[in-house]
Amino acid sequence: MTRGARAVIVYPEFRGRGATAIDTAARLEEARGLALAIGLEVVEAMAIPIREARAGTLFGEGQIQNIDVACNLGDAELVIVDGPLSAIQQRNLEEKLKRKVIDRTGLILEIFGERAATAEGRLQVELAHLDYQAGRLVRSWTHLERQRGGFGFLGGPGETQIEADRRMIRDRMARLRRELEQVRRTRGLHRSRREKAPWPVIALVGYTNAGKSTLFNRLTGAGVMAEDLLFATLDPTMRRIRLPGVDKAILSDTVGFISDLPTQLVAAFRATLEEVTAADVIVHVRDIANPDTQSQKRQVLDVLEDLGLIEEDGGAPTVPIVEAWNKWDLLDEERALDLSEQIAHRRDEVIVPLSAITGMGCEDLLAAVSRLLTSGARDHTFVLPVSDGQRLAWLHAHGEVLADEDAGSDERGPLRRLEVRLEPRELGRFTRL
Repeated sequence: MTRGARAVIVYPEFRGRGATAIDTAARLEEARGLALAIGLEVVEAMAIPIREARAGTLFGEGQIQNIDVACNLGDAELVIVDGPLSAIQQRNLEEKLKRKVIDRTGLILEIFGERAATAEGRLQVELAHLDYQAGRLVRSWTHLERQRGGFGFLGGPGETQIEADRRMIRDRMARLRRELEQVRRTRGLHRSRREKAPWPVIALVGYTNAGKSTLFNRLTGAGVMAEDLLFATLDPTMRRIRLPGVDKAILSDTVGFISDLPTQLVAAFRATLEEVTAADVIVHVRDIANPDTQSQKRQVLDVLEDLGLIEEDGGAPTVPIVEAWNKWDLLDEERALDLSEQIAHRRDEVIVPLSAITGMGCEDLLAAVSRLLTSGARDHTFVLPVSDGQRLAWLHAHGEVLADEDAGSDERGPLRRLEVRLEPRELGRFTRL
């Protein structure tokens, strides 16, 4: 795909699915952002209502003519369908429009392929791309198939070529999965080392372009790529920060979420999101100035629910969540007042208004995270044999030891009585030793 190419965006709006004008406008704007992220020039973005999808082309003949007119007027060489297309639909549309056609999955794969900076990111993108291709190969190459013939052959040459292509893709995917498994094991070792150190982990999550990387840079002084682009950063980044009352903590920036993220990418980037499951606190960064902020929040919570961090059907989170209402500086006075009243009434949630650009509210965010990290600590008394050096050392490393004294002896030998202040999470880890 050529950077700078002119493109027409078409959003298939299915009737009867509860879409509103605001949803449609937000979807078209998001599609524009995706195209901009890959360096395309959008000359037209249009929603086309669909009552029933056509199996061969998705759109009706009259609708295809309207798309063709828009392409001619804007001199566009690319059509982006902001939704899923089958291989047959994509091929038929290209034949009718005489232009390259890609769907939402293909567009996002292009962005991820360009943005992946680390070896892990590139492996994940290639695996997702091959998975996408593998599902289309047979459908899009059916013109090569032949009737099973005589002369002792089980299939014709077209069928043989398809099988060879499928086998090559399968073999490459198997190698990529093995390499990614090695990456996961390495990441697991790093995570184990962090768990052995008494440093809590704070994970930034949020819809793409909500300002996570800008906030990450503000809090850590790092130089992570932070631009007004969808998926400006893909690979997880971790830095050490200091919090009030907490000596050290680790802040993790993760890939942004998006609506209808292709299933291939959800699976491929599972390892990246595993960092979130190991967090002690999750900071959900929201673009509060975006008119579609509530829908974006729902998308993020759905992903967290899939990761097991929120109980199903809107249950309580298993990890404390702080909502960082970012881009507060972009709100007008009336909207800011309305949101401030909402925060005052939602006392059961931790919400911090802030601006990652100006720094307003960032100190309040750090204080809120610190309170969550230290509020659950309780005093516990343990009597352990001196010979159990591993558990004794663990308590000294992970908890605040208030007292450590002789406790006599029993059949296990000399004993020590320790009074230790531990977080519930640390207590759970200790009991599993």
